[in-house]
Amino acid sequence: QVQLVESGGGLVQPGGSLTLSCAASGGTFSTYAASWYRQAPGKEREVVAVISSAGSSTNYVDSVKGRFTISRDDAKNTIYLQMNSLKPEDTAVYSCSDNRGTWGPGTQVTVSS
Repeated sequence: QVQLVESGGGLVQPGGSLTLSCAASGGTFSTYAASWYRQAPGKEREVVAVISSAGSSTNYVDSVKGRFTISRDDAKNTIYLQMNSLKPEDTAVYSCSDNRGTWGPGTQVTVSS
């Protein structure tokens, strides 16, 4: 069964950048779409970005359009989330999914001065 592990979170100042990674083991990412989600304290989890199985199509929640980029490297069985121009409201636990019910444990992103 596939397992997902996120990395790359941390504390960053407003306007800064982070790149999150989601590595799959025990299975393959390549034949399925994948997503990044986030959940802020006291809020429901929301989908942030989705990438198609071939990587040819991406979709983003309106609040991150133009700032975040989702990508995948199937040779490394990994998806990424490049986050630029970060805002305090981006603070959340970010997790990835293979869109088949498997989730990673998440990584904390905190945007604060």
